[in-house]
Amino acid sequence: MKALHLFYAFILCFTFSCTNNPTADTEEGIRGRVVSIADGDTFTLLTDEKKQVKVRLHGIDCPERAQDFGQVARQKLSDLVFNQQVRVVEKDIDRYQRTVGVAYTADNRCVNEELLRAGLAWHYKEYDKNPEWAALETEARERRFGLWSQHNPVRPSEYRRSKRKPKTETVEAE
Repeated sequence: MKALHLFYAFILCFTFSCTNNPTADTEEGIRGRVVSIADGDTFTLLTDEKKQVKVRLHGIDCPERAQDFGQVARQKLSDLVFNQQVRVVEKDIDRYQRTVGVAYTADNRCVNEELLRAGLAWHYKEYDKNPEWAALETEARERRFGLWSQHNPVRPSEYRRSKRKPKTETVEAE
C-alpha cells in the first residue's frame, strides 16, 4: 500500500510540478545571470540592468556549508545555475533583504525542486505548503538520496541554533 501511495505521489510530482506548470514560463520574474553561489540555497543574480540581486530559494533549506552535504548542495546549485540565465519568481523579501523566490533555469527546470529531488534540501513546510515538494522530499528520503543517506541528518535551522553563542549574564562584582 505504501508503494502505491508513493507511486501516486511520484506521478503527481511530475504532473503538477512547477517545471510542468503552464504559467511558470509566462510568469514574470527577475531575469539575469547567476554570478555567485553563497551556499546550497542562496545565489546572486546580475540583471540586464546590472543590478545585483541576492536570491534565497523559497520553500527549501539546504545544509549549511560546514554541515555534511553542505558543499554538495552548493555544488549542485552551481552546476544548475552558475553563469547561466535564470528567472526568479519573487515570493517575498526576507529579513536580510534577500529576494525569496522560485528559480527556473533557461530550459524551465525548477531549481528548488531539483535540490529536493537530489536529496540536498529539506522542504521548508513552515513557509511552503506545496504537497508536490513535500512528496519530492519524501521520495528522496525513502531512496536515501543525498543527505538522507545519513543516519540522522541535522536540519540547518537546528545546526545554526547550536552554533549561536549563548548570552552570558553579567555578574556584578561585590
